[in-house]
Amino acid sequence: MKLRRKWLWMAIATAGLLALISVSDARGFRRYFELQRQALALEAQNDRLKQHNQRLLSEISELRADPLALERAAREELGFVKLGEIVLSVE
Repeated sequence: MKLRRKWLWMAIATAGLLALISVSDARGFRRYFELQRQALALEAQNDRLKQHNQRLLSEISELRADPLALERAAREELGFVKLGEIVLSVE
């Protein structure tokens, strides 16, 4: 019984020592948690980019379907004017 208890304590001490080394080692648990944090940040960024892509796709379909939307975009984003219009710049 004493020998079994001795082996049990040695196993617990070894496991504790290995856990301590893993926590303090840059390639151990710290690295795992850092990579997990980065993965969550990348997933959040991916979700934001998916939403942005959806907005762009809806804008593209609107520009293809609606001539007034195309004219508005050309005026606002590209600064186009119709023939005969006068442009006033206010600073």
